[in-house]
Amino acid sequence: MPSTAADTSLVRPVSARSALPGLLLGAEEPALSARELVAGARLVGFAEPTVRVALSRMLAAEDLVRTDDGGYRLSPRLLHRQRLQEAAIHVRTKEWDGAWDMVVVTATGRSAADRARLRSMLQELRLAELREGVWVRPANLDLAWPDDLADLCERLTMQPAGDPAELAARLWDLSGWAERARALLAATDTDDPVLRFTACATSVRHLLEDPALPDELLPRDWPGAELRRAHLDYRTRLTETRRANT
Repeated sequence: MPSTAADTSLVRPVSARSALPGLLLGAEEPALSARELVAGARLVGFAEPTVRVALSRMLAAEDLVRTDDGGYRLSPRLLHRQRLQEAAIHVRTKEWDGAWDMVVVTATGRSAADRARLRSMLQELRLAELREGVWVRPANLDLAWPDDLADLCERLTMQPAGDPAELAARLWDLSGWAERARALLAATDTDDPVLRFTACATSVRHLLEDPALPDELLPRDWPGAELRRAHLDYRTRLTETRRANT
């Protein structure tokens, strides 16, 4: 495994405004008090005055919402991000019979913003663009297809004529994803609490880009499951430590 020192360039320092959503996104509770957020942020290197300034600015920007008991919870936009992150960490799979999902965009005359939203929606479903307007992926995930997708696209099932592993390798940069995942795993192997928090925050963003392919289509020693375990282990320990220090 590469040394931690060699991998620190992969993780950029985070601000308090980035760290606080990270604490809430990883929390089991839907909301945290200011005391709990201060305690959690202190564990990863942020002083209380910095945290309280960040809380005020995030409220003003509507990134956070005050609860009835004076705590803080995520805004609807960040709650959507939390659901995406949980889906990336707890991937719901089903038995794969070799079929692929195909989504063909049929809507026309849409604005650039609408096209961007649709592209984002399809990427969140872990589809890759085979050609303009045609998105595919192996049908091994238990996907929650958005209701409004039917108004914009036609959903079909396909069987690749060639080698499905070769198709997957064309659609996704599997070697690049695996290399970065292994480097992030190395970066989390540190006693530095700030570096480890930053590495784990980077890891969950990286997991959002994991195509979650069937084992048959993945390179050997795929590090996806290991990265998920490392993130969950860190999140559990951070929550336990925060509670002990609150």
